Amino acid sequence: MSKMRILVTGANGQLGYDMLNVLKKGNIEYKGIDINDINLLDSNSIIEFIQEYQPTVVIHCAAYTNVDKAEEQVDTCYEINAGATGIIAQACKSIDAKMVYISTDYVFDGMKDGIYEIDDEVAPLSVYGNTKLEGEKLVKKYLDKYFIIRISWAFGINGNNFVKTMMRIGKQKEQIDVVADQIGSPTYTADVAKLIMAMIKTDKYGVYHATNEGYCSWAEFAQEIFDKLNYNTKINFVTTEEYPAKAKRPK
Repeated sequence: MSKMRILVTGANGQLGYDMLNVLKKGNIEYKGIDINDINLLDSNSIIEFIQEYQPTVVIHCAAYTNVDKAEEQVDTCYEINAGATGIIAQACKSIDAKMVYISTDYVFDGMKDGIYEIDDEVAPLSVYGNTKLEGEKLVKKYLDKYFIIRISWAFGINGNNFVKTMMRIGKQKEQIDVVADQIGSPTYTADVAKLIMAMIKTDKYGVYHATNEGYCSWAEFAQEIFDKLNYNTKINFVTTEEYPAKAKRPK
């Protein structure tokens, strides 16, 4: 196998941070970049950067992830999640590099009774979901050597996530409302990073669902977090309808 050189976008985010940790241990040449290093709204700077660094693999973790804010900042969300992804895919094509694109469970509408398979029909409910799906389509359009990895309910030691929010709120409040009718698989980004590392050494290209085992509701997840921390905060199990949010989430 030829020597690997790996470029990670969104290096300061949850998954990017864990990806760099895995690469550090792997004795592999790599570079992590984030918002200060590259402007994802500037296609020329993306192309120049990739062609100059000449990675053998680009792991594209950077994304616009504020699901509710995306309903207002539609253009920005689209340009980052779809536009920049398409440019990166084209740049990878031009140097024959593999690409890893991190997608999401939000490409589905959540109406299915049961567990989602890779070939199930996609039908995003939100701007965020739509833009991530467009990103998937562009990767497929420009590349053969790609891994599209849909993850769900990601949490890690770096960045913002549900676990950290609950740790903070649980300290401050005696009771909180948490949605109990959205079901998913909380997924630890350190585990995803190890999986990506294993994947990129192969040519088993395609679309994957990558989550940790098991599933729960957000309310059950919160309860588990509080139990682990010995918080006595009361959790009120509420419906999606009772907990208004700008963006629709898949149940």
